[in-house]
Amino acid sequence: MNVFDYLFNSTKDLEKDFLLGSKETISFKKLYNDSLKIASYLKETIGEHQNVLLISPNSVFFLTAYLGILKSGNTCVPLNYAIEQSNLDYILKKTESTTVFIAKGIKRKLKLDEDIHAIEERKSLSILNTQQPVDFNLDFDNNRVAEIIFTSGSTGEPKGVMLSHKNIIANTDSIIEYLKLSSTDIISVVLPFFYCYGLSLLHTHLKVGGSIVLNNSFIFLGSVINDLKTYKCTGFAGVPSHFQILLKKSKTFKTEEFPDLRYITQAGGKLHAIFIEEFTKAFPNKEFYVMYGQTEATARLSYLPPEFLKTKTSSIGKAIPNVELKVVNPKGETAEINEEGELLARGENIMLGYFKNIKETDFAIKNGWLHTGDVAKMDEDGFFYIMARKKEIIKVGGKRVSPKEIEAVILSVPEVVDCTITGLDDDLLGEAILATVVLKDSNDEKKLKIKILQECSKHLSHYKIPQKIEFEKSIKMSLTGKKSNKRLSFNKP
Repeated sequence: MNVFDYLFNSTKDLEKDFLLGSKETISFKKLYNDSLKIASYLKETIGEHQNVLLISPNSVFFLTAYLGILKSGNTCVPLNYAIEQSNLDYILKKTESTTVFIAKGIKRKLKLDEDIHAIEERKSLSILNTQQPVDFNLDFDNNRVAEIIFTSGSTGEPKGVMLSHKNIIANTDSIIEYLKLSSTDIISVVLPFFYCYGLSLLHTHLKVGGSIVLNNSFIFLGSVINDLKTYKCTGFAGVPSHFQILLKKSKTFKTEEFPDLRYITQAGGKLHAIFIEEFTKAFPNKEFYVMYGQTEATARLSYLPPEFLKTKTSSIGKAIPNVELKVVNPKGETAEINEEGELLARGENIMLGYFKNIKETDFAIKNGWLHTGDVAKMDEDGFFYIMARKKEIIKVGGKRVSPKEIEAVILSVPEVVDCTITGLDDDLLGEAILATVVLKDSNDEKKLKIKILQECSKHLSHYKIPQKIEFEKSIKMSLTGKKSNKRLSFNKP
């Protein structure tokens, strides 16, 4: 089954609005019919099995183009709308794409060759006004590639994660099951749809007949809070920085009442326990789901049910329905209880592989198991804990240090909003530790530095104490809300 037909199976005739908001709205029925026209246009003009790029902020234009590409039997390649020209050129060449759906404002900033067919909103509207729907073969192989999501690779070149129609269907079913989603759910979306976490919100709510509210301006915290209340959102999804900013930067968030809000989900990296405690203390009656996943798993691999937040602090929980997880030690054997090793995953949500990269695919998927690259352990109750990313481990004088442990200590200092621990190239130690700290308000940085070092001395071994502390004015985030860590050189005289 084509994932388009799966998503609209019981909602294609609904007059109810799928997209709510002050700027744009669209009903299930119109979204279905408009997407079908885009699909028909693509089938008539480029056929099937082509890679079609989509570069746009979250909008009706994105929704219609995305779903239309999927239905057409072509492969959607959603890209960060802040993409650099060099990366766009690389992806265009690698995918051999000749068709690009692109928002008008973005097209002005990027250069596209004359042989690229660029479809902007105006052209898209023309298609919707003139295109007649065509017939599609319902005998559809759901193992076909539905989308390619490019992620940053270890070599610096983006890696294209190939996700099939079956992958999306499997992950959507699993998420709907454990979050208990229904047609009454309304999700506040601050995550971009070129990010797999954002796409999972789109897929799940479209499938159950719920609704979404788009907010592309998280920096304006008042608008986020207003959306949650005005549109009676039952769900909110964010990455760690979203919660840190809401808790530390907003003066009113923790005192607001959100009577319709049922649950909150957090993924996209570790949210330290101190922030989870602060959030759940402010909103004790809301269900807070800690989740873990990767693009290579379509989105989601595990979740921690809210009732275990206090007893299984820092755990990523257990596998989502229809997914298996295990920890393998360096010998390749299944790890013992609380023994650290690499986390492996298996299920129908695991990617087909990396686009035109057999070597990386064979390294990531072995005997049907996805090697996540995360160091983890499992406790006696079957709950999993991420200890560190393999590539994030810092070796100070040969000793292994996890950044997360140090970050947790520094974040316990009340004046600290955010902390990122990275490794510095060091002539003596091999690697030294840099702490990049964001403070809540204007504070005396010299005094705060002393306070942070004192706190570290109380709770950490001496080799885990940062050799250097730098202060930043604000959290530096990508459009997905994630932070980027850069390795620096730190040579002592």
